[in-house]
Amino acid sequence: MAKTAQAAAYLSKQFFDHTIQRKYTALVWGDFEKDEGTIVAHVGRNQRLRKLFDAYPEGEHGKEAVTHYRVLERFHYVTLVECVLETGRTHQIRVHMKHIGHTLFGDSTYGGDKILKGTVFNKYKQFVDNCFAICPRQALHAFTLGFKHPVTHEDLFFTSPLATDIEQVVEKWRNYIKNR
Repeated sequence: MAKTAQAAAYLSKQFFDHTIQRKYTALVWGDFEKDEGTIVAHVGRNQRLRKLFDAYPEGEHGKEAVTHYRVLERFHYVTLVECVLETGRTHQIRVHMKHIGHTLFGDSTYGGDKILKGTVFNKYKQFVDNCFAICPRQALHAFTLGFKHPVTHEDLFFTSPLATDIEQVVEKWRNYIKNR
C-alpha cells in the first residue's frame, strides 16, 4: 500500500531488487546440527501439485532463493529459528525449511501438522495436539520489515512482537523440556 503511484513504484522496485530487509521467526520440527546456516535452493511450483512449491537444484526449475537461518532456542523435538531472506519467493521459508528436513510446526500444506520428531508416547502426542490447538497454522511470524522511505529515502524498520499463539506454543515447549 502506498499513498501515490510513485511511492508504490519505488517500494515495488525495492522488492524487485531484493533490498527490502525481512526477518522472520519460525518454530520448526527437529534439532539443527549447526547454530546458523544458509539454504540455497531454487523455489518453484511443484511439477504435479500446482498449489505447492518445492526446492530444486540450481537451474532445474524455479527461481534462485536464499534463506539465512540462526537458531534462537532448542527444544530437542522442535527449534525456534530466525530466518533472513535474501530473496523473496512464494513460500520460500516453508519450502527451504522442509528441504533441509525442518518443516514448519503446524504447517498443514507441507506436512508439519503431524508429529515429525519425538516419541510415540501418548502423553507426548497429547502435548503436541494441544500445541496444534493453540496455534492451528504454521508457526511463522514476520518479525522485522525494513525499507527506504519512498520520499525521504531514510531507512525505516518495523518490528512486531511474536504472535500470541506462537508465543504460547513456544512457552509450552520450554515447560515441556524443562519438566521432562
